[in-house]
Amino acid sequence: MNDVADKETVLRIENVSLSFGGVNALSGVSLDVNNNEILAIIGPNGAGKTALLNCISGFYKPQRGQIYFHETKIARQRPDRLARMGIARTFQNIELYTGLSTQDNIMAARHVFMKQNFVDGALYYGRSRREEIKHRQTVEEIIDFLEIQSIRKQVVEALPYGLRKRVELGRALALEPKVLLLDEPMAGMNLEEKEDIARFILDVYEGQGDTYPDNPVLRDGIRSIILVEHDMGVVMDIAERIAVLNFGRKIAEGTPDQIKSDPEVIEAYLGQEA
Repeated sequence: MNDVADKETVLRIENVSLSFGGVNALSGVSLDVNNNEILAIIGPNGAGKTALLNCISGFYKPQRGQIYFHETKIARQRPDRLARMGIARTFQNIELYTGLSTQDNIMAARHVFMKQNFVDGALYYGRSRREEIKHRQTVEEIIDFLEIQSIRKQVVEALPYGLRKRVELGRALALEPKVLLLDEPMAGMNLEEKEDIARFILDVYEGQGDTYPDNPVLRDGIRSIILVEHDMGVVMDIAERIAVLNFGRKIAEGTPDQIKSDPEVIEAYLGQEA
């Protein structure tokens, strides 16, 4: 059993509400996200799952409530600022540079770490070159981890859907996040593709140790993952804790066993897909 210290709260969502016109996307949602856990957020279509991830990652600004990353208020920070702080995400609808290669899409995420600007590069070519080599090494390690070496030079637009999903996961990993938000990473995939993504999620959560000694994320793992997913088999297998949203409200929170037997959850969601 994990010590209390191992369950330190990393993200704290307090009474967050978000509306668009007269439609309430989120109504007073509160939720703690801890380290050393994969937290799943489930609910019917339109329940507010993606809206909540958008608030955490800075794409939406809630009208009420607050979100804390450790003790820092982040509810109204810009997405690029949050990425630099250590919050990265994938998107339900793939958001890649379709005209760029796999390698270049993942490399694009590394710009948040690049210290040398264009002028510096002109004046100090050697320093800029060393920095670029380091970033490219990180990208190649991510490509190796996700087993997409064969498509590293291929333009993303021409890739099958399942491989594009892997590239998007790779781009999020390139940001070296402390918290990883996964918005339906297995949507539209066949069984084999889902099994691969589930394996990658678990492997990046646990860390790969000496296999990637110079890559902090792959070496040590990402110890706080939020997973939005409709495949209940996957959710029940890999999540330690589950929160359930319905019509923008949190209606339940607990272990997979607790959620499976919750009458309100069964009525609102699980029963519809049984």
